[in-house]
Amino acid sequence: MAQVTLYLDEQTEEQMKAAARTAGVSNSRWVADLIRERTASEWPESVRRLAGAWADFPTAEELREGLPDDVPRKPL
Repeated sequence: MAQVTLYLDEQTEEQMKAAARTAGVSNSRWVADLIRERTASEWPESVRRLAGAWADFPTAEELREGLPDDVPRKPL
C-alpha cells in the first residue's frame, strides 16, 4: 500500500479530522474514500438502484410536449 504525505493548513486539517470522526473512520481512510469517490468512473450503486424508481416520472416526449421544435444543430 502506498503512503502519501499531505500538507494541510490548520483549518483544513481540523475540518478533515472532524469529517473523519463524524464518518467513524481514520483520517487516512477518510482521505482514501474521498479520492475513490472523486475519481470513480461509474455511478455509485445507490444511484444506479434509482433507475426506474419513479413510475410516474414523465417521459422525454411528455416533457417536450407543447414546446416548439428545437433549432437545427451543426453536424459534428
